[in-house]
Amino acid sequence: MQFGIFTVGDVTQDPATGRTPTEHERIKAMVTIAQKAEEVGLDVFATGEHHNRPFVPSSPTTMLGWIAARTERIIVSTATTLITTNDPVKIAEDYAMLQHLADGRVDLMMGRGNTGPVYPWFGKDIRQGINLAIENYALLHQLWREEVVDWEGRFRTPLQSFTSTPRPLDGVPPFVWHGSIRSPEIAEQAAYYGDGFFANHIFWPKEHFQKLISLYRERYAHYGHGTPEQAIVGLGGHIYMRPNSQDAIREFRPYFDRSPIMGGGPSLEQYMDETPLTVGSPQQVIEKTLTFRENFGDYQRQLFNVDGVGVPLKSVLEQLDLLGEEVLPVLRKEFAKNRPADVPDAPTHTSLVAARDAERDAERASSAEATA
Repeated sequence: MQFGIFTVGDVTQDPATGRTPTEHERIKAMVTIAQKAEEVGLDVFATGEHHNRPFVPSSPTTMLGWIAARTERIIVSTATTLITTNDPVKIAEDYAMLQHLADGRVDLMMGRGNTGPVYPWFGKDIRQGINLAIENYALLHQLWREEVVDWEGRFRTPLQSFTSTPRPLDGVPPFVWHGSIRSPEIAEQAAYYGDGFFANHIFWPKEHFQKLISLYRERYAHYGHGTPEQAIVGLGGHIYMRPNSQDAIREFRPYFDRSPIMGGGPSLEQYMDETPLTVGSPQQVIEKTLTFRENFGDYQRQLFNVDGVGVPLKSVLEQLDLLGEEVLPVLRKEFAKNRPADVPDAPTHTSLVAARDAERDAERASSAEATA
């Protein structure tokens, strides 16, 4: 099972000091956080894509390429890539380039984002959001798997004898997760292609995400990719830790109260009861995270949000130390217990290449038997 962190890259005032970092400081902090994530033993660093303030990660491939050059092991990913407003041809070429530069340590998450104005900014109609997601990904999927593409659709100019360059590393495209917090159509899309489904699993109660994940698992099996239990599921989460839980709550409460998304409604304690947010000791984070398997079944990837809402870099790095030293070893051990042998691990470039080669070997063997 993979563990990692994701960031949305917001530039937010620290309510404890009244200071707001500059865009430059926040961008550099994201790089530092990614490097620290590898240092403490995490498997994945993922960045969102936003084109509006107060967010800074408008160019994920630039950010992830820089991080890949400064790390050796960690998978660099997105959370998310805007499949609706980016040109699928540009996504195909940009992420194939990143895949080569990162020696395969890259995957990406497709999503529609949560900012309505981004659609007209890029010449798209928000009322076509689902249709754009479906058509654009169908083209991207084809561009990565066919050398020469002839294509015509509703939302971009046709392609005639087009080859996306560079081609995916080793002829194997990056693994794709489809991220959603609300749309059954996206769960269906992920199931249709046999891709991963990432339920961001923040802000809302578990019952909402149980419905989406159950739908994805059922449809994954329907399309012949395996059993429902073999579907590739990822979950998000939000944590803030201190060795003493009272210190964690005392420190995080101002950030929660000032948050435009979390604050202004239920109290911090109510919010933690009703959503995956965990503010407390490392042991409390372990206990809450282990309930995710009870709620959703065995899954493949767990990403935590540890920055944002104005939390300063120093505190974020302290969170990562606690995560690596006290939480991660226990979670790896506990999630491995009683895990069925037929539940797959999260795909990596190495495993995808091996699966492709095994399929080719099986086809050659079958062909040889038929002609013998």
